[in-house]
Amino acid sequence: MAVNANEIRKGTAVLYNNDICVVLEVTHRTPGNLRAFVQAILRSIRTGKSMDVRFSSYEKIETVPLQTNRMEFSYKSGEDYVFSNPETFEEVTLPPELVSDAKNYLVENGSVTMTFVEDKAVSIEMPPSVILKVSDAPEGLKGDSANNVQKAVLIETGITINVPLFIKTGERIKIDTRTGKYMERA
Repeated sequence: MAVNANEIRKGTAVLYNNDICVVLEVTHRTPGNLRAFVQAILRSIRTGKSMDVRFSSYEKIETVPLQTNRMEFSYKSGEDYVFSNPETFEEVTLPPELVSDAKNYLVENGSVTMTFVEDKAVSIEMPPSVILKVSDAPEGLKGDSANNVQKAVLIETGITINVPLFIKTGERIKIDTRTGKYMERA
């Protein structure tokens, strides 16, 4: 299906130079008295490389259908991450570049939304928040409770985040996956 360049959005798959690419970022620009154009960053599915591309606003671009599935994180195999479909038990292995920051919140059986183009995984999306266990939390100092004081704690996935002083080792907390900030006790 062909659409105008000004209709493409982040996450869309398009055919560019005989290669299927996923749109990572898109910006519509109208400079002064010049014609409007669309600036897009595309990532090739075949090579994994990103490129900065400029289209005229009404240039026709061929889109490619996307499919999304709910997947669960199973385990880490060397550097790669293995996910399985909870309905079909089909496994998908992703390289660390594709998992990117989501690795900070992945726990066994943790749910993610995976996007596929022609049966090849192109991106994963974490839920807005996750519940993780605190692995190591230093004791808060007595009398140090004024003005929302926080301390750094280690989470089961290996990242460190700031939480209120009352959080102790072993507690489960809710974390916003978009900002990486503590939300509340779970």
